[in-house]
Amino acid sequence: MLLTIVAFIVALGLLIAVHEYGHYRVAVACGVKVLRFSVGFGQPLLRWQPKGSPTEFVVGAFPLGGYVRMLDEREAPVPAEERHLAFNTQPLRYRAAIVAAGPVANLLLAVLLYSIVNWNGVEEPRALLASPVAGSVAHKAGLRGGELVERAALGAEEMEPVRSFEDLRWLLTRGALEGQNVRLDVKPQAGAAHREILLDMSGIDSREADAQLFRKIGILGPWTRPVLGEVMPDSAAARAGLRQGDVVLKLGAADVVDGQQLRELIRQSLRGNEPLSQAWRIDRAGQLLTLDVLPEAKQEQGATVGRIGAFVGTPPEFVTVEYGLFEGAWAGAVKTWDVSVLTLRMMGRMVIGEASLKNLSGPLTIADYAGRSASMGLTQYLVFLALISVSLGVLNLLPLPVLDGGHLMYYLWEGVTGRGVSDAWMERLQRGGVAVLLLMMSIALFNDITRLFG
Repeated sequence: MLLTIVAFIVALGLLIAVHEYGHYRVAVACGVKVLRFSVGFGQPLLRWQPKGSPTEFVVGAFPLGGYVRMLDEREAPVPAEERHLAFNTQPLRYRAAIVAAGPVANLLLAVLLYSIVNWNGVEEPRALLASPVAGSVAHKAGLRGGELVERAALGAEEMEPVRSFEDLRWLLTRGALEGQNVRLDVKPQAGAAHREILLDMSGIDSREADAQLFRKIGILGPWTRPVLGEVMPDSAAARAGLRQGDVVLKLGAADVVDGQQLRELIRQSLRGNEPLSQAWRIDRAGQLLTLDVLPEAKQEQGATVGRIGAFVGTPPEFVTVEYGLFEGAWAGAVKTWDVSVLTLRMMGRMVIGEASLKNLSGPLTIADYAGRSASMGLTQYLVFLALISVSLGVLNLLPLPVLDGGHLMYYLWEGVTGRGVSDAWMERLQRGGVAVLLLMMSIALFNDITRLFG
């Protein structure tokens, strides 16, 4: 719990500080006087003003946001001798640059974080496929498990090398959410020739980006050996006499080839909604045994599945994914672009009803993922920070009046018509923007509570 709180506060503080620093730095460069730079709202916890600087720096008690207060005639009277330093007197291009600098700073931070991960290198599962879910897209395409994905492409794009299972998972996510087919160049086991597999995504209902999406695709994880890990006390596995280290060879009449297939067979070991006892053929340190195993019926997302109360499968085979200086920076920029485009497309699909509003996440989910990623190590935490930084940058560019994108919308109108938005329309648009933003926040918070406590 403490790790989650600390990781969440660090994430928010960093991302907000970078966003506001973007506004501040460009404002100063444009000759605008900045009165206050604040990370957080409410009662100041810390405040200081560097010698010779007109700017007061503040850390507020409430961390969900921040602001840069500039000299502006619309907010308070400005002395005639300082009028040239006021924000509202600047040329349109300066005002637009200052407003856009916050979201751009978040996107540049994401590029840097992804680049650091690429330069540092990360251990990721090899793109060796587990057995696909029966009846899934991957199963229908002819995948059976054990294939190594060496290259892949989205739609008609050129094939690119697949360095790890995470590369493949990201491509599958994009294909499903964008409604594009995915082409895989795979190398089967036992020295067979390469072949190209087409995953047809047209029949997938991708309104919700969750674990069920990958069950529909059929590729849930990398290949692992069908070995039992820790067996829970007083579980179905313990009652049947199964032990940690047992290698499962057959489950009923089905030959078991990998951990994923074994998990699926266990899930399906029911007759109707009642557990079905089956004979398991196992290898225990070279000794072949047959044990009768009666799973337990458990509810999972509204469906009844079989469970035995034991970890199934060994850790997958890992590879080190590492990039050179320029290659890593380019890959970081490409990843930031791809995540930004995918985020915008998902938001657009939610607006027109093609994607579920359940995809919206709020502060509780962000805090939960902050803690989880931090517990997995620095690399995963940096990836999480990059993802949230992209989301913050893209969100602030949306044309909502209370966001940076809304102000850019005003400036676009001013640039086209030669006059600013009237005060009356500005007030109406601000009220509408606040209403939309509050609605989005309410839905996101409801999703958080449902997801974490439902």
